[in-house]
Amino acid sequence: MLATNVFLKILAKDIPVRVAHEDDLCLAFHDAHPQAPVHVLILPKRVIRTHADLVPADAALIGHLNLVAVELAKELGLTAGYRVVVNCDDAGGQTVPHLHLHLLGGRPFDWPPG
Repeated sequence: MLATNVFLKILAKDIPVRVAHEDDLCLAFHDAHPQAPVHVLILPKRVIRTHADLVPADAALIGHLNLVAVELAKELGLTAGYRVVVNCDDAGGQTVPHLHLHLLGGRPFDWPPG
């Protein structure tokens, strides 16, 4: 795997992370620059550049990523609630060109975000 961005380097094990979950389809790890007491990134191992690039064949994968978020929220004690965020492209705040979910919790969140 040619590691061309930070997530590909993490998936290639070139950059160490604190793993929260790993299976055949995805890797979840604690963010190095957390925006909440709990901030876990959940990314598919298969490269999908951004949310807008999802196709119907990705339904099971995106469902899996969301179910991993549910399980991690339970494991990490986010019983009062949590937020799952997907940023899409530059204007949506996406900084790494690899689809990923942010699982955030451990503090109250305001609305609207950002």
